[in-house]
Amino acid sequence: MLVSEIREILNADILTGEDMLDLNVDYGYGCDLMSDVLAFVRNDIILLSGLVHPQVIRTAEMLDINAIAFVRGKRPSSELIRMAEMKNIILLTTKHTLFTACGLLYKNGLEGEEIAHDEDSL
Repeated sequence: MLVSEIREILNADILTGEDMLDLNVDYGYGCDLMSDVLAFVRNDIILLSGLVHPQVIRTAEMLDINAIAFVRGKRPSSELIRMAEMKNIILLTTKHTLFTACGLLYKNGLEGEEIAHDEDSL
């Protein structure tokens, strides 16, 4: 799904990366725990999160995540926006909750990142 389509579906504002809206992402992943993102994300995703902290940008950089959508109307600081610009990471913000934003994207064809768990650990 193109980031431009995600923006439209979520009625989101673009904070960075207006020139990269033709970027395609294959999956979505909604999470506020960056440790879970580090542990479970393996595919080309858009990260949806309510966490507006520099750690989100650092995590995205480590995993080559090129797009982040902040939910619940969260707006990152100018420092975080500058970090994203330097790393060529697209930032969006939407007023939808994490649950609703993920649901809207799924309903419109964006698959979720599937997590493979070890059967013995369940």
